[in-house]
Parts: sequence; C-alpha cells; structure tokens
Amino acid sequence: MSTNVIAATARRADTGRYTATAQWLHWVSAALMLAVLVLAWVMESLPNGDASRATVVMLHKSVGLTILGLTAARLVWRAIHPPPAAARWAAWEAAAAKASHWLLYLLLLAMPISGYLMSAGRGRAIPYFGLFEVPLLTPATEAIWRIGATIHAVGHWALYGLVGLHIAAAVWHVAIRRDGTLDRMLPEQTDS
Repeated sequence: MSTNVIAATARRADTGRYTATAQWLHWVSAALMLAVLVLAWVMESLPNGDASRATVVMLHKSVGLTILGLTAARLVWRAIHPPPAAARWAAWEAAAAKASHWLLYLLLLAMPISGYLMSAGRGRAIPYFGLFEVPLLTPATEAIWRIGATIHAVGHWALYGLVGLHIAAAVWHVAIRRDGTLDRMLPEQTDS
C-alpha cells in the first residue's frame, strides 16, 4: 500500500469523513433516485397510447439500471474503504443507521432487478438510453412478471419510507443535534 493511500486513510479516519468517491457515489445515486421517481410518476400518469410514454419508460428503466450499477460500485467501494466510525453516536443510533443503510442498499439492488424481471416476464427488450438492449436472461412468463411486479410494488413503498427516514435523520443531526453528521458526506471545506 502506498504512503499516500495510508496517509489519506488516516486523515479520513481523523476527520470522520467518507471518501470523496463515496460522497460522489452517494449524491449521484440520490439524484438518480429522484430522477427515476419523477420518471415513474410521469410514466404512470401517461395513457398507454401516448406517443411519449415509450420514451419515458425507456428512461425510467435506463436510470434504474444505472442505479443498479452505481449501487454495485458503492458496495465494492464500501468493502474496500469502510465508512468512518460515528464516534459521537449512541449505540442504538449507530445500529439504526447501519440497518437503514443496508436496507437502502438492498432496495437499490432489488428495485432495478425487479423492474428487469417485469420487462423480462413480458418479453420486452430493455433499451439502455437507446444505445443498446440489455439481454433478457429469463423466460417470458407470467410468474416471472408477477415476482418482479410484487417486489417492485412493495419495494417502492419501502424505499419511500427509508429515504424519508434517511432525510429526517439528516435534518435531525443538522438542526437538533448539530453534530456534524451531514458534513461526513459533504466535500471538506478548506479555508482560502
């Protein structure tokens, strides 16, 4: 391991901050989650015969698959670069944060995979931003579609709840506790 990597890891441990890569992956994932949500709402509001519906569906699926890839990258990054300890938290707070983060990761994997199963179950190709088609690896069956649809239906409500809890916890740490927790996921501010 190079001296620079060791020094950066030690400095990160001292500041209690996530790495710049972890921060970037977090905020890009958050932005894409907002985008996929808006696309889902628009998609559901459009009638089946609407000319723009196919484009909105394609964008929703493409953003979802991007979230899947980013989540996989986040998990690999997290395994290599564990998150900093939250020294000022009570044991219950640390346990709740850890559980909610892992549930979020689970849902960020389950939602795109279940969306994939819904498309595959209907035998519908999944064009990725119109660049190429994601191969369908399962047979087109009602059972596959139903599994995907059930997970997607339950998962989106669970995701709303967990994201709401995540945001509420961030607000609580900023407005009530004022303990610098949000700063851990923001770029370090330097004096100029």
